[in-house]
Amino acid sequence: MEFEVQGRLYFIKAQRGCGWGEIWKNIFSARLPIVSARTEWLAIEAVRAAGIATMTVAGRGVRGANPARLESFVITDALEGMVSLEDLALRWNSLDTHKRVLLKRALLRNIAGIARKLHTSGLNHRDFYLCHFLVRDRDWATWKRNDPLQLFLIDLHRVQRRRVVPERWLVKDLGGLLFSALDADITRRDLLRFLAIYRNKPWREVLETERSFWRRVWSNAVALYRPFHRREPPLKP
Repeated sequence: MEFEVQGRLYFIKAQRGCGWGEIWKNIFSARLPIVSARTEWLAIEAVRAAGIATMTVAGRGVRGANPARLESFVITDALEGMVSLEDLALRWNSLDTHKRVLLKRALLRNIAGIARKLHTSGLNHRDFYLCHFLVRDRDWATWKRNDPLQLFLIDLHRVQRRRVVPERWLVKDLGGLLFSALDADITRRDLLRFLAIYRNKPWREVLETERSFWRRVWSNAVALYRPFHRREPPLKP
């Protein structure tokens, strides 16, 4: 919920007890149950520590001792004047071809850099889609190649924190990201650029040693895309 105090906008997420049923369901599925908003504010701190722009915590609280009945909240400063990359991708067909390609490549570099920082810091998002990347909206027809493009990563309540992210969670994050980008006019060349930035090495070297990993990422993306859109993805492997 959005609210205003002394002319400043904030968002609050309030969470009531999730109940023992939800806790046991997660435990039996080998997942850590989310019992309070503490998960999100700790994730915000970890994401910021990784050098990734995100929300700023303005307030937080939790009360109770029973994990199934905890009441909690987190308040963040509102990110005003933003547009999600999912929505931006729906609008950029109005740009001339050259500018659209340059903008897409600039955003791709930023996304790949964020993914690299996130995962090398031991974090995985679990809802890693274009809709959870925000950029300040503007008249994109006037955008120039050297204009700043700071992206903000949001919706962190399911973030997991470890010393090293297990490979299956890397596949799920990257597969989800690819799934959300398949209708954003990406090309095979774009995917190779992403690989090179994400791994910080030439894409040929990445594919020589990690081809099976990236095939799993592709399969995960397609497995999400087909039932959601009820068609084959526009890009072939």
